Amino acid sequence: MDAVLDQPVLVLNRLWQAVNVIGARRAFALLARGHAQVVHHHEDDFRTFSMLDWISFSTHNPPVAELDAVRTPTRTIRLPRVILLTFFDKLPCKELKLTRNNVFERDKATCQYCGKGFPREELNLDHVIPRDHGGKTTWENIVCSCIRCNTRKANRLPHEASMRLIRKPVRPKWRPVISLVLGNQLHEQWKDFLDVAYWNVELED
Repeated sequence: MDAVLDQPVLVLNRLWQAVNVIGARRAFALLARGHAQVVHHHEDDFRTFSMLDWISFSTHNPPVAELDAVRTPTRTIRLPRVILLTFFDKLPCKELKLTRNNVFERDKATCQYCGKGFPREELNLDHVIPRDHGGKTTWENIVCSCIRCNTRKANRLPHEASMRLIRKPVRPKWRPVISLVLGNQLHEQWKDFLDVAYWNVELED
């Protein structure tokens, strides 16, 4: 039972946008309170079910696999794979942490001085205004730099080294939470709701 209730369920907001992934236990709690409906692909269309309707549907359409259902002494209930929130219509956002990996993502693993792409292990992070000059470790002052350009610039301002940035570094405003929580979890039933934009998020303005 615990293994079934720990199964991931995709959450859609009221506008049918993917916003989160939660455990089946929490999904059932939302359904029971009337805060969500089950979304199910049935007969070439998507149908929504209240909790009671889903129990009835489960009775007439029993699941095949063991992990696809919750079994009680009196009934078998199909495990929902996608639920639709009945009240929430926003797309939650989360500020991106300033990490080496996220800077590489923002700069697309491209040296911000010479404009060439490199494997990540061949890139450094450069303080545009060096720390010795009062430069801070912030999104607006950190860029990807190849080893050659980093060595050439050394502890100088770009113009002092006759170098210029190919683009101004900026703080990414946000990225959809769904891209952070999905990881490698992906069910066949989710594919219609996961737009390619969620997987290839543009982190710059």
